[in-house]
Amino acid sequence: MKKKKILLVSHGQFRKEFLEKIIKDVQLNFNVPVHHVVDRTDMSPFFDASRRQYDANKLLKSLDSVSTAANIKTIGLYRVDLFIPILTFIFGQAIFKGKTGVVSTYRLRNEQYGMIGNEDLIYERFRKVVFHELGHSYGLIHCHIPVCVMRSSTYVEDIDQKKHLFCPKCKEELDNLMAK
Repeated sequence: MKKKKILLVSHGQFRKEFLEKIIKDVQLNFNVPVHHVVDRTDMSPFFDASRRQYDANKLLKSLDSVSTAANIKTIGLYRVDLFIPILTFIFGQAIFKGKTGVVSTYRLRNEQYGMIGNEDLIYERFRKVVFHELGHSYGLIHCHIPVCVMRSSTYVEDIDQKKHLFCPKCKEELDNLMAK
């Protein structure tokens, strides 16, 4: 029997090296095989013209409908501005104890905040958000340890202050949840 895998579904143009790095890091951190596919789905049904953003809840629902039994988790990787109705913007979103999540680089770019671009920083932020959303999908809640990747991040500065790793408590809980 094949081991279930995490599926990363990229939408939009990502550099090959960027994707290879995130695949490797997810695989190492979660100790689960990772598969990647490119999806060229028309994004217009997810666009909210009044907000000029993409509805993360609709994207989650769409990803959830195409997720297969072979995938333990499916994470959509985007480059668009995401929102949920109760927040102005989000970096990512996942179904708690579910199979799917979405993450975007859009609000992780320094250019959004009037600063000089930094590809390495975008990657570090993106990796943290991917790990955070995968943590939620496995059943982890927000952590109060300042450097834990499961700490809540309202602002990009919050992401910068934490590490890409789970604190010992969250790591132990994640290992227990993944073993089930």
